[in-house]
Amino acid sequence: MSKRRYLKRRALTFLIFFSICIYTLFPAVVKRAKAQNWTALPPYNTLWPLWSSTLSPVDAASGLPVPLVSSLTQTTVLPVQPGLTWHPSLNNPWLLYNTPLGMAYYDPIGGIDLWPPNILVNQITGLPITLTLAAGYTALLPTPVWWILRNVAPANWTYLVSYPSYSTALPSATSILPQPTITSLLTGIALLL
Repeated sequence: MSKRRYLKRRALTFLIFFSICIYTLFPAVVKRAKAQNWTALPPYNTLWPLWSSTLSPVDAASGLPVPLVSSLTQTTVLPVQPGLTWHPSLNNPWLLYNTPLGMAYYDPIGGIDLWPPNILVNQITGLPITLTLAAGYTALLPTPVWWILRNVAPANWTYLVSYPSYSTALPSATSILPQPTITSLLTGIALLL
């Protein structure tokens, strides 16, 4: 009889704990479900992740995530590396890095190259191609966790290996800008938090 009472008490305790967790977490889940995942940054309208608190910290006044940068041009300087942007017609985003020659991007297929990618530039005029985004682009799903965990580390290493070629292309920068270290770059986990 006492064992049965003990099991009922334990089940009731678990039910109360579970209910408290649901009531506590439910508003955060609903808020997250209604939250915007992406914002378009000029001049190309590639999408910047609002779901990454590292790349889009929450503004204390509004309570909304705000991108660390206001545009993505060749002269943009990222306060943290890598940044992340996405052309919604492509399967994978680009990871962004600073170099003495301007911003660079990592593509898992093509490696590191200077920003912007050729598909974002009119090849005749050299002007930016501004993407026309479909309605609802703000609610597109975040970059999958598996993609970030699989690609950030190789991207960081590729960037570090490529960096000397960018700094020697601009001789005055080699004395001003030291080569980044692996510890100065965000990990996949840091991008996800």
